[in-house]
Amino acid sequence: MANTREIVTKAVIGKGKKLFTTTNKAKPEEIPTTILGCWVINHNFTGSKVGDIVTIQGSYDVNIWYSYDHDTKTNVLREQNRYQEIVNIKPRETNDLDTTNEDIIIRSLKQPSCVKVEIENDEIKYTVEKELGIELIGDVKVKIETSEEEDLWDEIVDSREIDAKIEEEVEENFISESDNSEDKEVL
Repeated sequence: MANTREIVTKAVIGKGKKLFTTTNKAKPEEIPTTILGCWVINHNFTGSKVGDIVTIQGSYDVNIWYSYDHDTKTNVLREQNRYQEIVNIKPRETNDLDTTNEDIIIRSLKQPSCVKVEIENDEIKYTVEKELGIELIGDVKVKIETSEEEDLWDEIVDSREIDAKIEEEVEENFISESDNSEDKEVL
């Protein structure tokens, strides 16, 4: 018959990812002629959980390089975008442990990047895409089975006992006096 034991530990109890797409408009100082590039940098975010709802708050900076005055001059439009994303994530497994003390880990699986940018009515319209991954960390019980037999005990040998046995076995008069005589011929 096997013995069953339970261990309580922290583990990933829920996991999910979601792709977010946001479209914004910006009005530059000049009337743009051509879009030359768009970069998204400085992505920062934090998250909190209430019930099954995870709220992610973050921001990133958008830099749009454009030309104006019939493509004779350039400028960069800089904007900071703040966002709040709400995700409903439930634990994969249910258990009888306290679920109010769950931790969340949020990762950026795909950094925000500009996927589309165009000029519309003298404004710049741009679309940013990002993918976030969310993990719920909570207490779980893990059951393990042990065999019916217990492990055998190893014999512990004390080093002081070994030293005492060696001293008993040492014969002090091992070298005889005849071996020490000066009459021996040296080769």
